[in-house]
Amino acid sequence: MAIYTKTGDKGTTSLANGQRVSKTDLRIEAYGTVDELNSWVGLLRAALMTPDKQTDDSAHLATVDAQLEWIQNKLFNLGAALSEAPGEWIKEEDVHQLEQWIDTMQMVVPPLRAFVLPSGSETVCRCQICRTICRRTERKMIKANSAENELKWVNRLSDFLFVLARYLGYKNGEKEVVWKQ
Repeated sequence: MAIYTKTGDKGTTSLANGQRVSKTDLRIEAYGTVDELNSWVGLLRAALMTPDKQTDDSAHLATVDAQLEWIQNKLFNLGAALSEAPGEWIKEEDVHQLEQWIDTMQMVVPPLRAFVLPSGSETVCRCQICRTICRRTERKMIKANSAENELKWVNRLSDFLFVLARYLGYKNGEKEVVWKQ
């Protein structure tokens, strides 16, 4: 099967339900940003699992990698939902899963007492990039009138990515840099 179909050569594409829309349609913008986020999460996973990151205390990295793989699969589900594929692609239990992971990581890191700058190791900074793309995804999804569960999940995902940045930095012995007014 050829990768090219030539059906989008004039600036339109098909949704999962067969409807043709402009490539500038809000839904296309939203799931295009989901796709961008998914690629960045893949790059985060690659940085996380490099051999130089492996230490005696790195068992948590395999857990984080598995969580990020789960997230990547859910991001594909979110893309399907945004392209109007039939079915319930993001469920309430998916939101709860992210909340559980956030709560677990927050038990490890010190309490947050100030705004922190997106800084630290490359892996921590990649978490912050993923978080900001996730927030942009959320804004595009709001414009596209996305379903409540989908919006809740993306909102929790950005929280997860923020806490993950703090968690990885803490586990790596990095000092957080607080915002100075």
